[in-house]
Amino acid sequence: MSKSISFFSVIIIIFLVVVFRGVFFTKKDVVVDDNLNPQKNTSQRQQMEEKIPDDAEMVVLKKPKSNETISSPLKIEGEARGNWFFEGIFLIKLTDKEGNVLSQSNAKALSDWMTTKFVSFESEIIFDKKNFSEGILVFEKSNPSGIPENNQSFKLPVFFDFSEETSIEVYFGKSRSDSQNEDCNKVYPVTRKVKKVQKIGQSAIEQLLVGPTDEEKEDGYFTSIPEDVQLMGLSIQHGIAFVDFNDKLDQEADKSCRSVMIRAQITETLKQFLNVDDVQIYIGSRIEDVL
Repeated sequence: MSKSISFFSVIIIIFLVVVFRGVFFTKKDVVVDDNLNPQKNTSQRQQMEEKIPDDAEMVVLKKPKSNETISSPLKIEGEARGNWFFEGIFLIKLTDKEGNVLSQSNAKALSDWMTTKFVSFESEIIFDKKNFSEGILVFEKSNPSGIPENNQSFKLPVFFDFSEETSIEVYFGKSRSDSQNEDCNKVYPVTRKVKKVQKIGQSAIEQLLVGPTDEEKEDGYFTSIPEDVQLMGLSIQHGIAFVDFNDKLDQEADKSCRSVMIRAQITETLKQFLNVDDVQIYIGSRIEDVL
């Protein structure tokens, strides 16, 4: 009998202890220090780092610079905050002083734009020179919401080059035209406007080395000439154009089809001029004809 009483006494004591703790040790007495939560703390730090000050620059241009004289095609390079893009692009407009749009193109992000940090971009604008001496490049923040309050823009004043111009042709390959029957000798002309100078053949080769514009690339034009090739000299004697390039061109000389197309691009670009009947191509001023 005494053992039963002792057993029940123990049970009652345990019950009273549990009730006592429930009354005096409630949840509100437990304090959680957020500073001890590393995951939450890291998230807060990231938010602080990514917050953009109201007076922060949103667009930084490498080229062109403010009040620079520009010509077509205009290459544009710079950096913009990631939130200036949507789907990796934002709009650039070229206007006259009154705001009339002369041309426009998209700036394309060169890396991940899902950030508030600066992202490099590039673009190209092709425009016809009008009777304007001054213009404005307008960089418009993408605003997919369409809410006017979210519109932002950055403006850069520019001048137009009014030097007298002439039209020339440069020759490139065209992948879509030769997709069925590849012909290494087959090249196609595109028209470029250049300043009217005495050494127009040199201007033509310089334009050839620039390569196709973005718009021309979309139409299938391509060049077989490497990017680092430079013109070292050009002279025309008795109907023969002697053109000399740096050693970078030599790297493609042994690649038969590409070598043939390089020669065709250079030859056809120079033979458009009435005083050129034949072309001799040299590399590094070597006397022998290497292409």
